[in-house]
Amino acid sequence: MSFDPLYAFVIAGLFSPGPNVILLTTSGARFGFRRTLPHVLGVAFGVGITSALTGYGIGALLLAQPALTFTLKCLAAAWILWMAWKLFRSTRGPRAQGRDRPFTFVEAVLFQWVNPKIWAIAMAASSGYAIGLPPAQEALRLGTAFSGINLFVCLFWTFAGSLLAVLMTRPLWWRGFMSVMALALAASAVMVFL
Repeated sequence: MSFDPLYAFVIAGLFSPGPNVILLTTSGARFGFRRTLPHVLGVAFGVGITSALTGYGIGALLLAQPALTFTLKCLAAAWILWMAWKLFRSTRGPRAQGRDRPFTFVEAVLFQWVNPKIWAIAMAASSGYAIGLPPAQEALRLGTAFSGINLFVCLFWTFAGSLLAVLMTRPLWWRGFMSVMALALAASAVMVFL
C-alpha cells in the first residue's frame, strides 16, 4: 500500500496559520486546554463536512456562481473581523473574565462554513488529489482525511496556546500576545478576497 499524497497536502495546508490556528491557540491560552476541547472537536468535525462537500462538487458550484462566492466572502470577512475585534478587546488578562467563553462545538462547526482557508484547501485537494472514485466515496475520503488530520493539528495548537499562557506572566506580554493574535486574525479577513 502506497502513501496517499493527499495526506501530505492536508497536513501542510491545515498546520499553517489561518483563522482556526489563531483562534485555537488563543483559546488554549485564554481558557486552557480542557475548556477548548469542544472548539477543537467542532473544528475537526466542521472541516470534515466542508471538505466532504467539495468531493460532491459543491466547491465547483461556488466557483461557477461568482455572486454567491462574493456574498460568502463578505460574510466570512465580517465574521472574522468581528472575532478579531472581540479578541483585541479581551486583553484584560490571561484568564477569561465575565462572560467570555471558548467557542462551543456548534459554533466551531458553523465557522468552517465561512472559513475561506478551509474552502480553499478543500477545493484544491478535491481537484488536485482526486483519485477517480464515485462522488460519495471521494467525499468520504476527503472528509475523513481532513477531519482526522485536523484533529491532531487542532490539539497541537491548543496545547501550544495553553503553554504560552504559562509563559506570559506579565500583563504587558499578555496584551502584546493578544494584540498580535487579533491583528493576525484581522489580516486573515483581508486574505478572503485574494
